[in-house]
Amino acid sequence: MAARKGRPAIGASQHRPVRAPGDGRDGRSPGDARRPRAGVPRGRGTGSGSGTALPDFTRPALAPSLLAAVVLIACVALVDVPAFVAVRWGVTVLALIVLVFAVRGRTWWAVAVTAAVAVCWNPLVTVPMPGQLWAALQLVAAAVFIVIGIAVKVPREAD
Repeated sequence: MAARKGRPAIGASQHRPVRAPGDGRDGRSPGDARRPRAGVPRGRGTGSGSGTALPDFTRPALAPSLLAAVVLIACVALVDVPAFVAVRWGVTVLALIVLVFAVRGRTWWAVAVTAAVAVCWNPLVTVPMPGQLWAALQLVAAAVFIVIGIAVKVPREAD
């Protein structure tokens, strides 16, 4: 990679320089070049020089589910206010995003739960419930979103 003017090469902070084993710069003698270093994991992710193996899955639903949980908890007081429609839109959209990741991760129970949340918080066809029940459901749905965000694992695609 060519260095940019006055800056390190693009991506240089993410990768250590690749050095030939036993060239003396990595702290090992030439005789140690054939033996793997202790504490360096083998397998996926070691080819880039990162020193850590990448897991075989990602948790892409974690960020939107945590955001939905924050919105649900922060807006418990807005249940009886007309601005609650905006909260319903946000929760519905975030539930549908989490639903897509749950389908990709083949976590079918999470698909069913997020579909139910998307239907209940749908601002177009409202489900009539008293305010105290909505406030309780807001907290339950926030906890469910956190559990789903942790439980949904999408397999990492081969590079």
